[in-house]
Amino acid sequence: MRQPWLRLAALLPAALLLASAAPTVNGAALLADAPAPRLSAYRLFDRSGAPMAGVQRYTLNTPLFSDHAEKTRHVWMPPGTRAQYRSTGPLDFPLGTTLVKSFAFPADLRAPGRDVRLIETRLLVKKASGWVALSYVWDGQDAVLKRAGVRLPVAFVDAAGRPQRIDYAVPNENQCKQCHQSGAAITPIGPTAGNLNGGLDAAGENQLLQWAAAGRLAGLPADPASLPRLVRWDDAAAPLDARARAYLDVNCGHCHDRAGFASNSGLYLRHDEVDPAHWGLWKRPVAAGRGSGGARFAIRPGDPAASILVHRMQSSEPGVMMPQFGRALVHEEGVALVRAWIAAMPKDPEPIP
Repeated sequence: MRQPWLRLAALLPAALLLASAAPTVNGAALLADAPAPRLSAYRLFDRSGAPMAGVQRYTLNTPLFSDHAEKTRHVWMPPGTRAQYRSTGPLDFPLGTTLVKSFAFPADLRAPGRDVRLIETRLLVKKASGWVALSYVWDGQDAVLKRAGVRLPVAFVDAAGRPQRIDYAVPNENQCKQCHQSGAAITPIGPTAGNLNGGLDAAGENQLLQWAAAGRLAGLPADPASLPRLVRWDDAAAPLDARARAYLDVNCGHCHDRAGFASNSGLYLRHDEVDPAHWGLWKRPVAAGRGSGGARFAIRPGDPAASILVHRMQSSEPGVMMPQFGRALVHEEGVALVRAWIAAMPKDPEPIP
């Protein structure tokens, strides 16, 4: 997995850097009722493009696949505040917290540091009314708010040397809400204790321990061994089951959750779901159709070709493909992982209805 190591300073246009003359993040603008029309108003980065004081970069053990986009992630919490540890779900962030995620595409994935095009920066801002999702699209000088979403043509060469052309979809507000839905509210997806339980860029000091030592995280258990951990999906040294479950959790579990957008499917793909039927084993679809590909079970153990889960992951057809938002390409490595996981399952006899 390519780590999101790209330095945002190398990508930010000069206008944004020059607009960041004030010494602190503009917390008042972030908490205002109306979002700023341009990203530069928030002053999240300084003149050099480095994060402002208190804006911290973080990485995830297993990130969401987004058509091979390189992503950088930052979090800002108002001075004097800190997040509260939770063993499941996202950390409990304080009012004013802003999660920042920028998407960029190198011209050639085999040379990820060269000719990089910055596409979009998304914010999740925790206001008194709850989390608010905002998408800003780069116009060459600054990033402009796009509440209705937009599609942008993107071309690059993939890691196998194949030219790729996609219509990159910047989500509209409803699509943001669908992916981030938890009951009637929206919530972050990535920054859970399990997904932060590792070093920055998979190296160095554990991020949870680092945040706690810096006073940015409270309530962390004293024993690091007791912390939940989502494995890296591409870590060949990790168990196949843990890798596949981690991949499905991050890419599918935000919707396929009891409080998520796809809760009525009965398919719950969180990595800690304990009922095999709920994570797909011998599970029949709630509604059959072309999305099933003629298969009868979400997962038919030992037979990935007869499993609906694989059929939908390897499709790029609207109405069939899963996830339905956030990608135009099939993640071949992710599909191969899930196929291997299902193939390794014992071929038990089909249950009697």
